[in-house]
Amino acid sequence: MSSLTEAKKSLSESELDNLIIESLAARDRAYCPYSKFSVGAALLTEDGTIIKGCNVENASYGLTICAERNAICQAVAGGRQKFKAIVISGDVGDKFITPCGACRQTLVEFGVDWDVYLAKPNKQYCKTTVASLIPNSFTPNDLIS
Repeated sequence: MSSLTEAKKSLSESELDNLIIESLAARDRAYCPYSKFSVGAALLTEDGTIIKGCNVENASYGLTICAERNAICQAVAGGRQKFKAIVISGDVGDKFITPCGACRQTLVEFGVDWDVYLAKPNKQYCKTTVASLIPNSFTPNDLIS
C-alpha cells in the first residue's frame, strides 16, 4: 500500500469475513418468488456500521429492487452516505455475481473510490472497486460547473 488513505480503507480478514457472512444472511432473506434468484448485500459504512439488503421482487417486475440498492437506501435513510465497502453475494455457479447497471450507477453516486467484493455461497470472493465496475462514469461531479 502506498498511502495512509489506502491503508485506512483496507479491510481486515475478520471484517471481510463478517461482511461476507452478513451478505449471505441477507441473501437468505431475499424475496424472489418469481426468479428464484436470491442476492444479498452487506454495506460497510465509514463509521463501521453494517447495513444489509436483499433483492425484493414484485409481480410488476419493474418494481423489483436489487440487494445493493436496498442496502444503499437503508443506509441513506439511516443518515449514512459514506461507504467503505460492500459485499454482494449470489449463486451463479462458477462465476461471481456482479451488480446490474442500475446498481452500478447507484454505487457511483456515493463515490468511485471504495471496494466491492463479489462473493459465492462458499465464501470465495473477488475484490474490485466501484470505479472498475463503471469506468468513465457519470458522477455528481459532472453536474458541477
